[in-house]
Amino acid sequence: MKTKLVGLLFILFAVAGLVPFASAQDAEIQSGDIDVTSGDKAYKSYLAAPTSTGTHPAIVLVHSFRGLEHGYRTMVDQLAARGYVTLAIGWQTFEQAPSDAVVQKLVEDGIALLSARADVDKARIGLTGFCAGGRYTMLFMPQVSGFKAGVAWYGFPDRASEGGKAPKDFINDLKMPMLIIHGTEDQASPIAGIYAYATALAAVKAPFEMKIYAGEPHGFMIQNGELLQDDIGKDAFNEMADYFDRKL
Repeated sequence: MKTKLVGLLFILFAVAGLVPFASAQDAEIQSGDIDVTSGDKAYKSYLAAPTSTGTHPAIVLVHSFRGLEHGYRTMVDQLAARGYVTLAIGWQTFEQAPSDAVVQKLVEDGIALLSARADVDKARIGLTGFCAGGRYTMLFMPQVSGFKAGVAWYGFPDRASEGGKAPKDFINDLKMPMLIIHGTEDQASPIAGIYAYATALAAVKAPFEMKIYAGEPHGFMIQNGELLQDDIGKDAFNEMADYFDRKL
């Protein structure tokens, strides 16, 4: 029988580098650092998974341009507590601004890593990303096979990398459902551009939803490196998790 655990109780041992603990939701998980090999390089990443038996849906998380901050690890843990094997890929391990092709290959290798796990249902893998990761979510959802749904946080639909393309160039190719989360006071990625992107998606009947937060700036979910825990932060996290509950 599983003993009920209250709060965040850490167990003082590790299994294959993963540290088991229980979340405030009393769902036990294992979490820890992990290398994702891509292009003969080991990218320093972070993974959390439910300890319950059987297979689970999975999520690849792409952090912002500020790196794999502690708040993202907290979010990965919370998603695992909701029942998702979640992998945050450290795409800036070797350079701050790798090419889109390098990041895409890393994301694809992240899918392969998750798909090879016995506790993952490889037909139910989602993608989420923040800031630059939000752009990558918009960019890769139409291009990378293996994702059943995505959540793009304050991304950049009009931004193309040097010699590359922008997410808006793949509007006609979006076939899997995607949720867009954005704030009205986003100065880095103005809301007008998001509305234009959504209008173009709607024109081709692409499967998407939107959640707009009045008064919220760019990057509002991670503040001073930590996950936002106020009403907005909790609501936004639940919007993402509930969307994956519905779509994966």
